[in-house]
Amino acid sequence: MTDEYSKRSYARFEENDDDDYPVVPGGQDGGYYRGDSQAANDEEGGHSDSTEGHDEDDEIYEGEYQGIPRADSSKAADGLAGGDGQQFRDMAQFEGERRKDQEELAQQYETILQECGHGKFQWTLYFVLGLALMADGVEIFVVGFVLPSAEKDMCLSEESKGMLGLIVYLGMMVGAFVWGGLADRIGRRQSLLICLSINSVFSFFSSFVQGYSTFLLCRLLSGVGIGGSIPIVFSYYSEFLAQEKRGEHLSWLCMFWMIGGIYASAMAWAIIPHYGWSFQMGSAYQFHSWRVFVLVCAFPSVAAIASLTTMPESPRFFLENGKHDEGWMILKQVHDTNMRAKGHPEKVFSVSMSETNINFLAIFNPEYRRTTFMMMAVWFTMSFSYYGLTVWFPDMIKYIQKQEYASRTKFFTKERVEHVTFNFTLENQVHRQGQYFNDKFINLKMKSMVFEDSVFEECYFEDITSSRSFFRNCTFIATLFYNTDLFQNRIINSKLVNSTFLHNKEGCLLDFTDDNNAYMIYFVSFLGTLAVLPGNIVSALLMDKIGRLRMLAGSSVISCVSCFFLSFGSTESGMIALLCLFGGISIASWNALDVLTVELYPSDKRTTAFGFLNALCKLAAVLGISIFQSFVGITKAVPILFAAGALAAGSFLALKLPETRGQVLQ
Repeated sequence: MTDEYSKRSYARFEENDDDDYPVVPGGQDGGYYRGDSQAANDEEGGHSDSTEGHDEDDEIYEGEYQGIPRADSSKAADGLAGGDGQQFRDMAQFEGERRKDQEELAQQYETILQECGHGKFQWTLYFVLGLALMADGVEIFVVGFVLPSAEKDMCLSEESKGMLGLIVYLGMMVGAFVWGGLADRIGRRQSLLICLSINSVFSFFSSFVQGYSTFLLCRLLSGVGIGGSIPIVFSYYSEFLAQEKRGEHLSWLCMFWMIGGIYASAMAWAIIPHYGWSFQMGSAYQFHSWRVFVLVCAFPSVAAIASLTTMPESPRFFLENGKHDEGWMILKQVHDTNMRAKGHPEKVFSVSMSETNINFLAIFNPEYRRTTFMMMAVWFTMSFSYYGLTVWFPDMIKYIQKQEYASRTKFFTKERVEHVTFNFTLENQVHRQGQYFNDKFINLKMKSMVFEDSVFEECYFEDITSSRSFFRNCTFIATLFYNTDLFQNRIINSKLVNSTFLHNKEGCLLDFTDDNNAYMIYFVSFLGTLAVLPGNIVSALLMDKIGRLRMLAGSSVISCVSCFFLSFGSTESGMIALLCLFGGISIASWNALDVLTVELYPSDKRTTAFGFLNALCKLAAVLGISIFQSFVGITKAVPILFAAGALAAGSFLALKLPETRGQVLQ
């Protein structure tokens, strides 16, 4: 920094010759603030312009920054100039001066943050905001974990399950856009409290509602609530961090998203399989263990709300909106908290900024238009490939499991069975042209059982539960079905002669996921989430050393190369290993993208831009998931080429963005 620029920036601590309190001039009228004890003994009776206005006799330092000129004050100045016969100020020159003033204010704020240091206050805020980010990570996994159980209670078709999986992303897309813009208007803390509250309330309701449509609505609104967490959390935290290690600490904050995924996986593994954790009120109301899991998943959001009530608003937001007293008090709180924890004396200071007027289109102003469009492309390509692949991986694992299961199918042809009682599970068999006489099928489960062109005469079926089991072109003679689900969609193109159905099982008759497959879903998600830990650590340690762009582009390129290894994933274990590899590599690019987004936009547009880009991210996620899922079991080549191409394009575009490492937060 040049000497001339240093003289112009006075928002720094200057030791006073008479006592230990510093004097830091600030404010649009050129006043300055002294320590309270000094002000009381000041013979001139000087006062703080932050609290009591400005005394005309106060000293004004040469070159002191006077604040950003307001739009109305500039018009008045132009009018006066016109009255004196002078020319009107050129608008371009005015905007240039305004930007210069904003840069000086940013430098002032950065100087104060450096004096505040990184200590107890930032670490406390780190864990509080980490809970909010953890809630976002949990939200992504909730629906996927409850589907194997919820589909039984709600009788969900494949279309309904697909909609339930996508509705969360749609809600988060809307939430990111709405809350991101609102946070630049009403404040980071207040917006985050509102969106977390909405998430908590509708997560709570979703654990109790019984119908599919109401559950879908609750998860949609829950997603709308939590959608604002990522844009607000990163913007909020960045405004309490000095530039030296901003990238590192924002990257450490990203780890809470991983912790949220681990928490959801562990809770699902511990709670959902325990079907004893339930109660039922007749046939109308059921509360099974998966609903307990949904309730438990709301805890991080509730804890974040309780913790956030103890934290202040971002001082940068207050100062940008003309609330100088509030902003000064929070900066003082940050400084005093850190100094007390270190045993250092407290200091006092003030800084003043002008009000701002925010709207969404401001991020498309000529000054930011190119950056916004470039960031849109990078966010879209990253999200399209990442979410598309992370959902495609589990679907491919399920497909491989299904193929392996089908390869173990046993076939029986023209068998004749008489006077036999079956009271054990029948699974994964195909019987063709069989004859069954006076046989009993009692208290058993049929899993993936198929009977074709067979005859059942004087047989008895009692207390049968079936899944993916069918009777095709069969004949039933004098056969009794008691308390079974073997009717309608199970018996296809078959003849019933003197046969009777009594006390048929009520409820959903769709085919469900096996419990073992549900365990595999939890386990794979747990491993995939845990695999990002090394990437999180590496990105945190190197973010401020190699820069955001190198981290983003490098991670994207390596992720692109790793996509081609997917063609070798022909086994279940191989696909799990590739999932972990891809997740561990790509997380570094996400961390760099979050940091870059925070630092590319000024504080009055930061959460608006972050929210808009995050909403675009969720839209790309929906498209990626829908497209990639359509190729499961058909070909691997198309998803691999789509993902690799998107990542390659994203890494190329990322290198065209400006590097923000070492820059003062605008």
